[in-house]
Amino acid sequence: MRVRIKEATKKYYPPDFDPSAIPKLKLPKDRQYVVRLMAPFNMRCKTCGEYIYKGKKFNARKETVQNELYLGLPIFRFYIKCTRCLAEITFKTDPENTDYAMEHGATRNFQAEKLIEEDEKRQQKEREEEELNNPMKVLENRTKDSKLEMEVLENLQELKELNQRQANVDFESMLQQYKDFEEERKRKEKEEDERELDALMKLTEKKRIIEDSDSDEESAHTPSMPTAKANPTDILSEPQNKKLKTESWERSVGKLNSKSQLAALITVKKQHSNCSGKKVEAPSQSSGSGTSALSLLGAYSDSEDSHSD
Repeated sequence: MRVRIKEATKKYYPPDFDPSAIPKLKLPKDRQYVVRLMAPFNMRCKTCGEYIYKGKKFNARKETVQNELYLGLPIFRFYIKCTRCLAEITFKTDPENTDYAMEHGATRNFQAEKLIEEDEKRQQKEREEEELNNPMKVLENRTKDSKLEMEVLENLQELKELNQRQANVDFESMLQQYKDFEEERKRKEKEEDERELDALMKLTEKKRIIEDSDSDEESAHTPSMPTAKANPTDILSEPQNKKLKTESWERSVGKLNSKSQLAALITVKKQHSNCSGKKVEAPSQSSGSGTSALSLLGAYSDSEDSHSD
């Protein structure tokens, strides 16, 4: 009797073991499995509007879609729940487009590329149907295709010629020429700046010399203060000046030797000393007796001289 022991599982198999005698489980074809997967695309829940982004992980239920095959390949359906409202969302595999197809519970976002591909397929299908029923349309489409192909070939030829021209260009020599040109330009700019600076310095120096010369000339031509020197011609003009002054005085005040109304107001006061030493005032005399103003002034002065004596 042989004992057969499997090293990996350490199980005992008797010698009369027959695997075909083991009854097979009769499981339903539409049974579901719990699998761990990630969201294959961006979607939005129709119930609550929650966004579910691509790559979010879910514990999903997987089942095989009945009566649907693509070239003998089965199609699988997945059930997930919204992360916010726990609404059920289903999508299935799409082996024809190597993608996933949304079934219900949510809407797919950002599928512009897929829509473009579907539109191209639809246009191609319509064209084939139209060509099948209209032979003239086939000729038109062939003419358009040939024209488009000619344009593409021309553009390709232009690109090839452009690449050949660029291939024959020596970039190192071009760079060297550009460096030489830049150095020459900088040198010319530096020389021009130096010339402008020299011209500016000469101009400022010339201006300063002119200002200094002007100041020296002004100091040389400034008149000196007038000195008190007698002018010989002043003697000739003195009598005339005196005459003019006298005339102006007479016009404003009047002549002193004339008998005017002001002469009546002038009185002469004389003081006489008596034996006791007291001063006695002389009676006032009016000038209305025919004496002139000059005589009255002389009398007034004589009285003062006598009193002082």
